[in-house]
Amino acid sequence: MVTKPDICVILNAGSGKRDAVDSPRLIRNAFSSHKKPYVLKQIRKGSDLVDAAESAVEEGYKTVVAAGGDGTICAVASAVCKSQAQLGIIPLGTFNYFARSLGIPDDVDAAVDVMLNGSHRTVPVALINDRVFLNNASLGAYPAILRNRENVYKRWGRSRVAAYWSVLKTLLTLRKPLMLQLSIGQDSFSYRTPLVFAVNNAFQLDQIGLEGRDDIADGRMVLFVAPDSGRWGMLKHAIALATGTAEKNRDFLVHAADEVRISTGRRARNVACDGERARMPEPMTLKVNREGLNVMVPRARADGVR
Repeated sequence: MVTKPDICVILNAGSGKRDAVDSPRLIRNAFSSHKKPYVLKQIRKGSDLVDAAESAVEEGYKTVVAAGGDGTICAVASAVCKSQAQLGIIPLGTFNYFARSLGIPDDVDAAVDVMLNGSHRTVPVALINDRVFLNNASLGAYPAILRNRENVYKRWGRSRVAAYWSVLKTLLTLRKPLMLQLSIGQDSFSYRTPLVFAVNNAFQLDQIGLEGRDDIADGRMVLFVAPDSGRWGMLKHAIALATGTAEKNRDFLVHAADEVRISTGRRARNVACDGERARMPEPMTLKVNREGLNVMVPRARADGVR
């Protein structure tokens, strides 16, 4: 009698720099070297990732593995966090913020070793309405950046240079700012802004030189609101962020909360969640779920702020 594997790997065939042939081979070799059986589901459309992950959970796999970039991991995590399964990660993306924040290596064999021999860790997740995000969610300029990035990737391929070029291209053609209503507890705020950026990853904040690590350690997300300073002013603020020289109250305003309500006066608006675009009804509620996700991490990273 053949025993069913307890690991299901969900591979986004379009993630990062590794092609659709190379990634399955590397994954196969890694599991073979550990003599561990697994099932591979290779997904070619990003919109099918959540369905594949939900099917894996329903089929009773104890570990559901996201093999891809931050968007892939976020999609798989959205299914895993509603279950008793644990999340494994094989980073194959361009930036891999979530994996890096947990110390998971981007070498496939090393990542599989962490999954099989590491420690369990409960990681808080954030939600915008009912959609999970692990690193960040945003309204305004960033969803437009993602739209441009998809076009740049199609023409020039996936790379950090292409990603940065899509940012520049978007900022130079930016149109109307958002008329934002923000509610935190009993407090309300009104802003005219081109960008609202909510972060739930201290590592990402550190990488771009922003404050907020202590807030995330205390179970809050950090919300950045860019000032309405026009197209060139926005470009200046973006350069400050990219070079780690951004300053509070000059390049952005900051709020920290475990729940935030946002409205821009529309029925629905495009948002970006961990690098993937989605259409969300308004008003939007962002909140932190502290007991959100069971993840396999290196033993040395079983606790601490991520």
